[in-house]
Amino acid sequence: MISPNTIQQITSRIDIIDVVGEFIKLKKRGTNYLGLCPFHGEKSPSFTVSPAKEIYKCFGCGKSGNTITFLMEHEKYSYVEALKWLAARYNIEVEETQKSPELVQLLQIADSLHAINHFAQKFFSDQLLNTEEGTNIAGSYLKERGFRNEIIQKFQLGYNPEARDSLTKALLNNQFNPELLPKTGLVHNRNNELGDNYRSRIIFPIHNNSGKVIGFGARVIGKNDRGPKYINTPENEIYIKSKILYGSYFARLAIDKADECLLVEGYTDVVSLHQAGIENVVASGGTSLTPDQLRLVKKYTNNLTIIYDGDSAGIKAALRGLDLAIEEGLNVKLVLIPDGEDPDSYVNKVGASQFNEFIAASKKDFILFQLEVLLKEAGNDVSKKSSIVNQIAETLSKINRAEDFTKQQDYIKQCSALLKIDETGFTNLVNKFKRDKLVKEEKKLPFEEAKFIQDDANEPPPSEWDEVQSLLQQDDLVEKNVLKVLLEYGLKPYNEELTIAAYIFQELTLYHLENTAYETLLDIYKDWYNKGLEPTTKTLLYHEDESVRELLVNMAISPFELSQRWDKILPNMNIVNRDVSVQEAAMTMNYFKLRKLKKMFEQNQRDMENASFEEQLKLIELHKQLKTVEREITIKLGTVILR
Repeated sequence: MISPNTIQQITSRIDIIDVVGEFIKLKKRGTNYLGLCPFHGEKSPSFTVSPAKEIYKCFGCGKSGNTITFLMEHEKYSYVEALKWLAARYNIEVEETQKSPELVQLLQIADSLHAINHFAQKFFSDQLLNTEEGTNIAGSYLKERGFRNEIIQKFQLGYNPEARDSLTKALLNNQFNPELLPKTGLVHNRNNELGDNYRSRIIFPIHNNSGKVIGFGARVIGKNDRGPKYINTPENEIYIKSKILYGSYFARLAIDKADECLLVEGYTDVVSLHQAGIENVVASGGTSLTPDQLRLVKKYTNNLTIIYDGDSAGIKAALRGLDLAIEEGLNVKLVLIPDGEDPDSYVNKVGASQFNEFIAASKKDFILFQLEVLLKEAGNDVSKKSSIVNQIAETLSKINRAEDFTKQQDYIKQCSALLKIDETGFTNLVNKFKRDKLVKEEKKLPFEEAKFIQDDANEPPPSEWDEVQSLLQQDDLVEKNVLKVLLEYGLKPYNEELTIAAYIFQELTLYHLENTAYETLLDIYKDWYNKGLEPTTKTLLYHEDESVRELLVNMAISPFELSQRWDKILPNMNIVNRDVSVQEAAMTMNYFKLRKLKKMFEQNQRDMENASFEEQLKLIELHKQLKTVEREITIKLGTVILR
């Protein structure tokens, strides 16, 4: 396990906006940041991140936590892996106590794969730039293709020599584990002999979002017919093909700035366009787009322009993944490069300026283009045309954001005209696909959720329960507010002698919290406070108990916040920035005590009904004492709160 000292160093350095922003596009909204939740497929942002409290919460799906739990949820890291990721990011040396053998093995494999890839990338680059074979064979080929040294170095391109085991020998000489080498795809094992897998090929390193090399693409040089054109890294612990877009590490800032992502098919397309100054471009590697890849695009923009070759294979490749892109809420356009060119050759042929002009002028609407292609293929075949009608209707049914309703209606009008069918009937067909999808989703409801819905439907009419529910909610609310004030202001002074925490502890001497989760959190706070530690939402957020962390997040973050504009509108009032900690602590405790007093009155009344004469006299005296306390509190508040 990682030592407490290291954990403390990590948590003190964490910047949640820096970390979460690595995976999600965040925009500032008041004092918080807002983005699309990565844990469910929402169309409107409800994922809120608080930099002050170092927590996040999605008000759509309910997911919440801190920076560490975000990495655990999003990247599927263990607690230790998340801490190590943060330690590496902030250059903190990790001290460890002890780890299980299984965890040691898992971490060692991932670390070793990263180390092997890092070494291999350096080896390939050195072979390309500093050896006669690399310069003559790979260097001259890249130069012929128009690649300049600065772009070669930016993308860390390299070369693997023709010799049978050049890289293998270098890896073994540097004490890398021979059993792990085949897992990287760099080395093969044939007849118990290790040898290079990418011989005489140009190497394209593949980077993750933080810039680490996680895999490679190896391309044959020129028109060499030996073997496939590209060999790619097999999937392993650090390389998952469906979650990667080549060039995304270099393109992410440019995509955000341009508010558009250009998607091409090959590695050389990306490198050539970057060299031409067009940097908002990534490559799919020639495979169908996956939801994870589309979500990677959506972190930075909603606008996706697919640029593929104009031949039939390029068209089919471009059309794959269309429905997924629509479901992710992306605005998709298509550009087909003319005359048998690809993006790489075309930008070299016409130059960056003319290439950009061509892209801007040639964007086709993806759905309408797909329909045109399908109709052309179908010809006069009635059964094929009928299938097309259903296919397009199903595609349009996936445009499901409320703000896209007008766009969907426009598509229905244009598609029904191209299909030469009745618009009303086509609308009904689109709606049928929508209904079918909802039915399927309802059938997938988890058992407990379905049971909750059924139980909810069987509840008595609201009028019978409104008053009871209201009272329960009020009791819970006042207890929750006590803890919120304690966490927010507890370490501030209440007066010359007491902190706000000490004041609240003093006020709670005669009372207890009925919510056991709140009582647990109060005990934890007291324990930290009495030990001289500084308990706050921020410091307690990394408590080992998951239920405590979840409770803290739900208390600390709200979908609403006070606008900073109030201080501008009413400059003399100082609404936002004044310190109201003492007043809020006092008011919160007074409300809390009034709720408790009300319950005491009710209990006292019930006790009197079955009490003897002598007991009734004592209870009447208790009633007077309670009334005196209630009067003192209501005078402080300036009003009678409860009837």
